[in-house]
Parts: sequence; C-alpha cells; structure tokens
Amino acid sequence: MVATTRAKGPNTDLAALIEACGVSHKWLARRVNELAAERGVTTAYTHTGVSRWTAKGMVPRDPAPACVAVALGERLGRPVTLAEIGMGEAREAGPDVGLDFPRDPDTALRGAIQHWSTPMINRRSLLHGSFAIGAYTVPTLRWLGTPADAVPVTPDPRGRRVGRTDLDQLWEASEEARRWDSRFGGGHAKAPAVTRLLRERAVPLLQGHFTEQLGRELLTAVSELARVSAWSSFDMGDHGPAQRDFVQSLRLARAAGDREAGAYTLATMSLQAMLRGYPEEAIDMAQGAYEQAQHAAAPRVLAFIKLAEARAHGRAGDGRAAGRALAVCENLLDSIHPGTRDPAHLAYLTHQRISTDAAEIHKDLGQPQAALRWGHQAGPMSASDFARATGIRCTVLAVAHLQNNDLPSALAAGERATAILGPVRSARAHAYLRDVTTALRPWRGQDQVADFLHRAGTVLATA
Repeated sequence: MVATTRAKGPNTDLAALIEACGVSHKWLARRVNELAAERGVTTAYTHTGVSRWTAKGMVPRDPAPACVAVALGERLGRPVTLAEIGMGEAREAGPDVGLDFPRDPDTALRGAIQHWSTPMINRRSLLHGSFAIGAYTVPTLRWLGTPADAVPVTPDPRGRRVGRTDLDQLWEASEEARRWDSRFGGGHAKAPAVTRLLRERAVPLLQGHFTEQLGRELLTAVSELARVSAWSSFDMGDHGPAQRDFVQSLRLARAAGDREAGAYTLATMSLQAMLRGYPEEAIDMAQGAYEQAQHAAAPRVLAFIKLAEARAHGRAGDGRAAGRALAVCENLLDSIHPGTRDPAHLAYLTHQRISTDAAEIHKDLGQPQAALRWGHQAGPMSASDFARATGIRCTVLAVAHLQNNDLPSALAAGERATAILGPVRSARAHAYLRDVTTALRPWRGQDQVADFLHRAGTVLATA
C-alpha cells in the first residue's frame, strides 16, 4: 500500500521539518514502515518515496501521513499535526475533541480510531484540563436513550484478521494496568502507558477484519481498556484526557451492544463526577446506569453501580438514600453463587471493599462513629497489593477520628497513610491526604501535629 495522491507543488513544510529533525529520507521511510506495521498495515516506502513527498508534493495513502507526523514528532519531542507536514488541514485540539458521541456506530468507530491514533490532536492542551460536567450531558443522554446499537460496525476487509488471541491480549493488558494502578497509582514510572496500549494495540485491531460476534467482543474489550485509561488519567489529575477516554469507552460499549459494559463505564464516570464535586449529577448517572442494566448485567456489576450511587448520596448529604443503595449493593453480592456469571475484572468488589467505601460515606455524612465501625468491619488490607486504596482508607479513618475528637488515633492513621502514599503517584490519593492536613489545622499548634504536617507536606510537595 504505497500509492500516493498528487498535491500542488513541492511540500516545503515537510522538507523544513525533516531538516529541523536532522534525519535522512532513508530513516524517515524506515520509521514510517515500522509505525504502519504497528497499525496492521504493510508498507515498503524508501528514501525515493520520501523525496517524492517533499519535491513533488505527493501525499501517501493512509496511514502513512499520520505515521510521518508521529515519526517527526518523536524526534522533535512534541506532537506534529498533519497540517504542519503539508498533508492535511489545520486542526487544533478544540474543547469537543474526543467528547462527541455519534449516533452512527461506524462513525463512532472512526472517531475512536482518530482520537487515539491521529497526531493532529495536540494532546498537551488536553492535559491537566479542568473537569467539565457539561461534557457528559450528551453522551449520558444518548447512552441512556439507546444503550446498545442494533447494527454492528462494518469491519475493514483490507485490515488484518482479528482472532481470539488478540482479544485475550487486550484483556490481559487491561488487567495488568489495573494491578499497577491499584498498587502505585496511574502515574508510577513502571505503570503501563495505557494510552500507548490503545494506540499501538487497540487501534490496529479496530482497523482490522472480524466477524460480527468477534467484533462486538473486540469493542467491549477496547471499551474496558479505555475505561482503565480514563480512570488512570483522572487519578493523576489529567481530567481532559480522562473525560475523553470515558466518552469513547461508553460509545464503544454501545457499539458492542453491551449494556453491562456501558453501565460499568457510566458508573465509573459517576464516581469521577462525585469526586469532582458534582454529587447530584453523579446520582443521576448511577441511577440511569442501574435502570438500563438491571436485567442485563451480572450481580457484581450492579453492585458496583449501587456502590457508586451510595457514594454520591453520601457526598450530597442524604444518609437515607445512601443506606438504601448500600443495602442493595450488599444484597447483590450475597446473591452471587456458584454458576452465577461473574466478570473476573470486578473480583476486587467484595464485602470488604463495600465496608471500606461505607466508612467514607459515613465520614462524608459527618457520622464518625458509624464510619469507624464500618472501617473496623472492613478488616485489614494489603498495602503491597492495594497501596493507594489502603492509603486512602487510612486518610478516611484519620478524618473520622478527628470528627470523633480522637487526635492520637487520627495521627496514627495519618502517619500510616503518609508512609503508604509516599511512593504512590496519584493526585486523587494525595488529595485525600491533604484533607487530613486541613482537618488537623485546629491542632497545628501542638508539636506532634506540627511534625506530622511537616512529613505530610513533604509527601505532597513531591507528588
């Protein structure tokens, strides 16, 4: 696939960028072939082809233009757009990039592929962006209206054939990313780069050839990988990319015809909205997810949705509603028995996890004794396997102890949280630690409190 289309005159923009990178035409051709192969497309460009692109303005067939931009961007250390290399129209990363929710499944598939693979999106402008609850309005309404597409996506007959092994590898990649995220936070240096997994593993498969059944399973697998990517970005405070990956996850779940996957994603979006200060909207999202999935999803998935709803009610100050949602959550877990369909990637949701979240719910409600009872009921957690969750739990208990006017116990819990969260790279976890330092301000004149605040401040300063 080396055919080209003719442009008007020499491509001086591309020539100037190649010169700025200090690379040869031979190097660029080889790198383009490598990047195309990662997308499942075989090309055989040489230095002669690159010369045609620069001297005669020839434009190679997709995906070569995107690969040229990626290759030059690698050398320059910044994203390069198709417009910069003279092979596409100028397009900046506007506020709606990655947030659209097309009604047509094929359009949605093309949008996801473009979102994760096309370098014309300057992702730097999306990083650390503020959370915009309004960005979820259209995706949520459209998913609630039609949670499953009836018409399957159309595969590309020219693409690589997708097999069962490809899907297994995607699920394994999601599980590995979840494990690292739970242990060390999404920003740890050794954590898998989930956005890279989406670009290098998922995109070539989405561009491939598959049967209708395998295609639906592929979309579900990519939807889960996108959900993991979104949560990892949110955990690091990168709210722009997080919202975009959540929307893509929700849309691909709908294209897969998978109500369960869509409801799971929407409930995770609800947690994000709650933690960003929008509990009422989070309640609506969780309740909508449950309504659409209650006859289609496995009990553990429904329990997760109800737990998300309970968390949001707690932040909204509605203890009765939180209690009702928690009770349903526990009953759903109790209903699981041998032979019940039970997704493996939700195995972390146990009664212990519910008790841990219930402690935070009651802390949010200003009910410290109930929070401490739930915390005791949760039992011990492994800091080696769930460092972030264990550290957050300690901060919740520290604040509950302060609400209960028990300073020594609060400092003990706070010290453990500080020790555990030190190596964790999670903006969300460090926000919980900051809540402890804020709650300790009335006691900051005491020496032991001042010492703790200094240690905690050191952790927060290096986060």
